[in-house]
Amino acid sequence: MERTSPAGGVGRSGKLRIRIPDRAPAAPAMPQTRVLTGITTSGTPHLGNYVGAIRPAIAASRAPGVESFYFLADYHALVKVQQPERVQRSTLEIAAAWLACGLDPDKVRFYRQSDIPETTELTWLLTCVAGKGLLNRAHAYKAAVDRNREGGEDDDAGISAGLFMYPVLMAADILLFNAHKVPVGRDQVQHIEMARDFAQRFNHLYGNHFTLPEAVVEEQVATLPGLDGRKMSKSYDNTIPLFAPREQLKKLIFSIVTDSRAPGEAKDTGDSALFQLYQAFAGTDETAAMRQAYADGIGWGDAKQRLFERIDAEVAPLREKYEGLVARPERIEQQLRDGAQSLRAQYATPFLRELRAAVGLRDLGARVAGKATAKQAQAALPVFKQYREADGRFHFKLVDGERVLLQSRGFESPKEAGQRIAALRRDGFTGADAGLALGPEADNAAVQAALDALRAAEETKA
Repeated sequence: MERTSPAGGVGRSGKLRIRIPDRAPAAPAMPQTRVLTGITTSGTPHLGNYVGAIRPAIAASRAPGVESFYFLADYHALVKVQQPERVQRSTLEIAAAWLACGLDPDKVRFYRQSDIPETTELTWLLTCVAGKGLLNRAHAYKAAVDRNREGGEDDDAGISAGLFMYPVLMAADILLFNAHKVPVGRDQVQHIEMARDFAQRFNHLYGNHFTLPEAVVEEQVATLPGLDGRKMSKSYDNTIPLFAPREQLKKLIFSIVTDSRAPGEAKDTGDSALFQLYQAFAGTDETAAMRQAYADGIGWGDAKQRLFERIDAEVAPLREKYEGLVARPERIEQQLRDGAQSLRAQYATPFLRELRAAVGLRDLGARVAGKATAKQAQAALPVFKQYREADGRFHFKLVDGERVLLQSRGFESPKEAGQRIAALRRDGFTGADAGLALGPEADNAAVQAALDALRAAEETKA
């Protein structure tokens, strides 16, 4: 066998020449999953924030196949905080905390919400398709109304339009960059469902522009006990600041409430705040050793000293980085501005240009008849709509314009509802069952025709 040129062929000797490439062809790039995380910019981070949110989020940002977006939600902070100096200081402290803990702006998208003006423009476009009835059912707004009613006040007493419109701004944060996944707590799942609803309505009217985001709920979110044994929370005033000076950290740890068991008496790890805190920072072997020390009757003073040393060993280098960052706010400012500038140029500005044209905010002399026809054809497609009822269960329906073709029963999670929708898209509709009911004046043929139209549109787009 002779080595040959890329063309291959038969040599003068009559031997078959087979092309042997100098190097293997590059593998096709795998599509990345875009994950967007909003960071609250109010308050000082504490150990509970670090263990439950910051540390796992930074670890997740290093996963392969993920394009991570992290933004400081300073516009959202204005809903609750009206002290300008506090807004500014909190934003600096939170940004410095995440950077000190290992967030790498060279490997993730790190930016400040207020540095992306396209966010507020998109908020208005979404406001014009958002249903007020849906916003009325937002948990935070309903809770505020309920408190007013209990106090004999007007329903909207003391409630700002900012609180009411919060879900639309959050939807704009997500949809501006067409995020695939959004990590949230269970109390925020409704906001992701609203973002999906706004996106579906916009897509139905103006063509397919938005990816429908998926909420990612961490089922086993780590929570830490505070100084009094209750969940560590600013609301209980029982927190341990993440970057407290060493002596203050020691003082706070030694103030943690314990029971009256004396040294030499075996102690239970199950209800011990000290042990839970230690376990959150220690490795497997260290945790086992502390568990044995409890069984052997370690004194509370010694246990607190061990806890202090273990936490300080992890936090001390982070504290040093944090103090250096806070001392030079101009460096953080530049990093945030650079992150926003890059995102605007690559994503936000061209995407808003596309959306403005889609809704008709165009050059009056531009000829767009052909595109308008294509968008109208897309807008005529049926659409799946997902939502959550007052009982907490998740539902979906297939609609064609104002006509409901298919209505689901309630599901325990949005994931289950999404899986059933995916099965319908993939396998088609074979008839109503315990989980699906035909809409008024709909039949099997109409449902299948709608699914076929969706499948054809997806194939054309691909």
